[in-house]
Amino acid sequence: QVQLVESGGGAVQAGGSLRLSCTGSGRSFIGYSMAWFRNQAPGNGREFVAAIAWGDNTYYADAVKGRFTISKDIAKNTVYLQMNDLKPEDTAVYYCAFARQRDYGSRWYSLDYYGMDHWGKGTLVTVSS
Repeated sequence: QVQLVESGGGAVQAGGSLRLSCTGSGRSFIGYSMAWFRNQAPGNGREFVAAIAWGDNTYYADAVKGRFTISKDIAKNTVYLQMNDLKPEDTAVYYCAFARQRDYGSRWYSLDYYGMDHWGKGTLVTVSS
């Protein structure tokens, strides 16, 4: 059974930093792309944050570009999200997700839940002003 487990969430003041991690288990993730999404309010859909393709291309939502960095360690089946200069509007539940698709290219920015094959349960990030 495939599982993705996020860690690293918490509470931080505006301007601070956090590093999220997500480790997958239960199968090989060779060839997979990895991404982070977030849900800022109950009832809202999951919003794309960042992705890293199998070939290491990276993609960022405009709201986080220049502040967040996505990276991965394939040997550890782990994807990271370094979040710097956090803002109150970054407050959300952050979800990692893995996809068999090696790269969605420009489709990342409009990708929905069904575009990813495996999801974590989420980790809460709270940024206070």
